[in-house]
Amino acid sequence: MSDIDSLLERRRLRRRVGFWRFAAFAVAGIGILASGIYAASTLDNPKSRPHIARVKVSGMITGDTKTLEMLEKIGKSDAKALLVVIDSPGGTVTGSAAIYDALRDVAKKKPVVALIDSMAASGGYITAIGTDRIYARETSIVGSIGVIMQYPNVTRLLDMVGVKMEEYKSTPLKASPNPFENASPEAAAALNSVIQSSYDWFKRLVKTRRNLTDSELAAVADGRIFTGMQGQPLKLVDAIGVEDDAIAWLEKEKGVAKDLPVRLWKRESDRTGFDFWKSGARVADAFGLQPLGRALDAMAQAEEVRVLDGLLAVWHPAAEK
Repeated sequence: MSDIDSLLERRRLRRRVGFWRFAAFAVAGIGILASGIYAASTLDNPKSRPHIARVKVSGMITGDTKTLEMLEKIGKSDAKALLVVIDSPGGTVTGSAAIYDALRDVAKKKPVVALIDSMAASGGYITAIGTDRIYARETSIVGSIGVIMQYPNVTRLLDMVGVKMEEYKSTPLKASPNPFENASPEAAAALNSVIQSSYDWFKRLVKTRRNLTDSELAAVADGRIFTGMQGQPLKLVDAIGVEDDAIAWLEKEKGVAKDLPVRLWKRESDRTGFDFWKSGARVADAFGLQPLGRALDAMAQAEEVRVLDGLLAVWHPAAEK
């Protein structure tokens, strides 16, 4: 081999060695970076070490899958207790019952305490009684123990515009009531029986969870609302207080370690029809297309009302919608 060939071969060898040395450093760097990212995420992960889990139940309660999954994960996590902060006028009866059941499942494994912030009315109150103890502020709104179903009656409007709905159904009570006809006495009676059944379930739940006598239940279960200060002597809440008081109770009465960090848990985000229309409305407004923005806003509101179809345990649903 000539000197030139030997020189070229050594250069090629050096290049190969340099390449593999660079590759080794790159892999090591990536490994270190990945380890750092993992370590940082672990430190921020609510499940990574003992803590008090904090969740907020706000707005309309529908018992959505993401919220139920979050509560299930908290039950299996290293959280030593669960603090539920409630600010809700209620929601669907079924959705509120689902949240209640999920909280009772968590309570089988660790203590659960509620703090009523601005409001825990109707379905929001069902959520509160799913916990082991209820704190409320003096001016919080609680109660509204009842069930409601509303639908528009547009028969007069159809008469004004000369439209008549033709309908054929298997039995007189199928799809009754509906907005295109006045409810028959039979339809009204059938609907009232459904509402009464849900109302009786609600009252039994309150009576059992709050250890009320029949007379005590009658005093609070007529649909009215109370302030936190009024609700305490009526046994709707256990104590007047704030978040620190709820945590102090966990430490004193439930043996939760003192000064554990309180970590906020959030449900995994999911795009709903409501989110889609609202996002579209914001984009339209940003480009100066206000008429389109208003139309998309209307679609968002329609989507929100659709989610709340059925029996509601909610305070003042018309205002909330």
